[in-house]
Amino acid sequence: MIHIQKKMLLAFSVSAVIGLGVAPSAALADGAALAKKYNCLVCHSVDKKRVGPAYKAVAARYEGDPSAVADLVEKIKKGGKGAWGSVPMPPNKKVTDEVATTILDWVLGLNTGTVVAANVPD
Repeated sequence: MIHIQKKMLLAFSVSAVIGLGVAPSAALADGAALAKKYNCLVCHSVDKKRVGPAYKAVAARYEGDPSAVADLVEKIKKGGKGAWGSVPMPPNKKVTDEVATTILDWVLGLNTGTVVAANVPD
């Protein structure tokens, strides 16, 4: 069941991106660029814990969770604490729902093979 939900979520994300007239690889690369632009990479990296968890750990924790994107959009915008230890994540009020969703599509795709770490801009 989880495998089917994962495929449906991926298909929905790709369909939504194609519906916007943007190639999926471009949208995913945009997620990496937006993570850099909005300073997410100050506390997070793709595969190593920094102040916050590695993005691959986030992708693994939320794999197959149908409410992951909605929940994490709120966490990005409002901040959070306790989910990954004692260090709170500050809110990023400049991030819109659309930007957060694009970043999360990239992050959550890291464990599916649809995204590669090389997409992180320097």
